Amino acid sequence: MKHLFIASLMSLAATGAWAQAHGDKEVAEDIARHRAMAAAHEGAAKCLEARKDEKACVAELQTACKGLAIGKYCGLRHVH
Repeated sequence: MKHLFIASLMSLAATGAWAQAHGDKEVAEDIARHRAMAAAHEGAAKCLEARKDEKACVAELQTACKGLAIGKYCGLRHVH
């Protein structure tokens, strides 16, 4: 079911329906939000690469993502 939802979103984006459902301003805001989340996750990866404590890296991620995404993992959660 999850894959069907993602495929549907990709299809909407590919056909331009996503842009039609939202105005240019909303689309630009979504793009900026996704780029900010990506930068926050890149910072978390670099933190872990530097062999810093995982809790400290998660705290940095949470600070960088405040107000950007749902949940305490900045829109991404995995097996940890």
